[in-house]
Amino acid sequence: MAKQTFSLDFCGRVITVETGEIAKQAGGSVLVRYEDTAVLSCATASKQAKEGIDFFPLTVTFEEKLYSAGKIPGGFLRREGRPSEHATLTARMIDRPIRPLFAEGFRNEVQVVNTVLSVDTDCTPEMTGMFGASLALGLSDIPFNGPIAGVYVGYVDGEYIINPSVEELSRSRITLAVAGTKDAINMVESSATEVNEEEMLEAILFGHENIKKLCAFQEEIIAACGKPKREITLYEIPSDLNQEVRDMVQDRLVEAVRIHEKLERYGKIDDLEDETVAAFEAREYEDEKSKQTTLKFVHEICHNIVVEEVRRLITVDKVRPDGRKIDEVRPLNSQVDLLPRVHGSALFTRGETQVLSVCTLGALNDNQIVDDLTDIEKKRFMHHYNFPPFCVGEVGRMGSPGRREIGHGALGEKALAQVLPSEDEFPYAIRLVAEVLESNGSSSQASICAGTMALMAAGVPIKAPVAGVAMGLVKEGEHYTILTDIQGMEDHFGDMDFKVAGTKNGITALQMDIKIDGITREILQEALEQAKAGRETIMANMMEAISEPRPEVGRYAPKIEKIMISPDKIKDVIGPGGKMINQIIADCDDVKIDIDDDGTVLIYHHDIEPIKKAVAMIEAITREAKVNEIYEGKVVRIEKFGAFVELFPGCDGLLHVSKIAHERVEKVEDVLKLGDIVKVKVIEIDEKGRVNVSRKACLEKPKAEKRAETTE
Repeated sequence: MAKQTFSLDFCGRVITVETGEIAKQAGGSVLVRYEDTAVLSCATASKQAKEGIDFFPLTVTFEEKLYSAGKIPGGFLRREGRPSEHATLTARMIDRPIRPLFAEGFRNEVQVVNTVLSVDTDCTPEMTGMFGASLALGLSDIPFNGPIAGVYVGYVDGEYIINPSVEELSRSRITLAVAGTKDAINMVESSATEVNEEEMLEAILFGHENIKKLCAFQEEIIAACGKPKREITLYEIPSDLNQEVRDMVQDRLVEAVRIHEKLERYGKIDDLEDETVAAFEAREYEDEKSKQTTLKFVHEICHNIVVEEVRRLITVDKVRPDGRKIDEVRPLNSQVDLLPRVHGSALFTRGETQVLSVCTLGALNDNQIVDDLTDIEKKRFMHHYNFPPFCVGEVGRMGSPGRREIGHGALGEKALAQVLPSEDEFPYAIRLVAEVLESNGSSSQASICAGTMALMAAGVPIKAPVAGVAMGLVKEGEHYTILTDIQGMEDHFGDMDFKVAGTKNGITALQMDIKIDGITREILQEALEQAKAGRETIMANMMEAISEPRPEVGRYAPKIEKIMISPDKIKDVIGPGGKMINQIIADCDDVKIDIDDDGTVLIYHHDIEPIKKAVAMIEAITREAKVNEIYEGKVVRIEKFGAFVELFPGCDGLLHVSKIAHERVEKVEDVLKLGDIVKVKVIEIDEKGRVNVSRKACLEKPKAEKRAETTE
């Protein structure tokens, strides 16, 4: 196929799509240019379905090539290694709206690779990659119920902006990523500066209106050069086996679903499933493969029965698996100060979800160094989320965080970053770690609640406490139910996961994933209002444990002193090869010292005395004489024309012979000798920085001289 090019003027910037020339062996490939940003998106699927799996094997990557931004990678190897956090979050953001648009039972492996080749940070490479991923799938022979597209929405000076520039984002009250088809929204992620529900809703809908234009553009391109879609054999359960299993166990599984306690409920369901599988395992089969296939089908039928009953209970009977009302929050418990030696700690429990959050304060040189395609070079605030297998009663691999852990940590970071004090107000690096100890739904929002309390316990002067809640949706036809504070089963079997975090004044973070075709404005509005009520309930419980930030940082947190020195004196404090600053650190019990180019010096230590000592040493090094100031100095050198007096270490002043006394002094040695301590006043500092002092100005004038002055 020959190269084809298509262009669209989108909100004042040009999107250009090239296909048919690059990466032609991929199932579908496009080079998308958004002004100076360029992303190559390639989609490929395996020829055969992957056997023995019960999920859709889709992989989406976002390959950050640092050459695209004119950067050389850090580290020893100087080449790209494991994906950055930004790349992981972007890949996850692209995956979420695409995944629901493949047919149920699709088991062929699909890989979508987005390679960033050129970056203009004002022309989002993230949404360019999402556009390219959808279009590559649409042009390929892979069955895909798209297209989808995404945009960023900003809210600056009361106006909504599509794909705002970096400068506009710095002034925006909302940073919203929204994606969907031409008919419906199916993914939202946002941070905001305490905006109200109506402002957030309008931002989402404004974004969707512009998404429709991008979807229409993709449809035009697919119609012009898309490949015919291949026939795919979808995974299906034989109808006769389905009926046989249902006759055997459906009624008892339905009863098990209604058990309120999670582990008891899951245990009963597992027992019934094992019993049913054992009955089929005892039968005779043609071969081992037929046996294993049948047993796998039996497992899946049992699972489907549970799903159907949970959904029926919620939508028809308005009954939740644990017996709660649809807008009821599970029992809450909030605690602080569990750990005596850390800087701040809190435990938040909601039903069978429990998170321990620990806050650590550090010097600003503990900031995280960022090596990705964004303009951010350092991060002062870090929120990390850990989800060990034991928190759900399982055994599993322990290792580096996966996409889910990174995503949940980032959502909490967005929610809490909005209320942190500025670096000038609170010059610390801040790290929060959320340890999920139990999980039955919405541990990410529990980490936000625990994190808020840990920050306040650590003495971080946050602007307002933040609480979070996860909402759910189960929709059957025209009937739907919105659920407050969803548990794991409702999340897994439901149609929407809608997480909202905020203060009493408004929303600070939001994340939404929708598994069905989409939802209406009315459902969104209802979910936001119900979430607000849920947050208020949770916040009230948190405030019982700790209602405001502590006035001082904890005993074991580093204390801080801030002083200003002349930028010209920085080299003196550091010394040749860092000798002077290393000496100060060693003499002051290993204090931490940060020095900025503007002369700001921050000194940290757990005790105040070493800080005071370091301050005194730095002030001594950087001290400068000032005109009209009086010093008691030591005579360190005598010349015919006068004496040199050491005002303080590193600063000598010239005491001219004519300034030694009111009467005439013939020889300096007649009045002064080496080592004498004399009081002198600085009378002049010349253009070369030389200091001239006067002893005479500190002496009382003779009486005769005073009378003469009076007579005159």
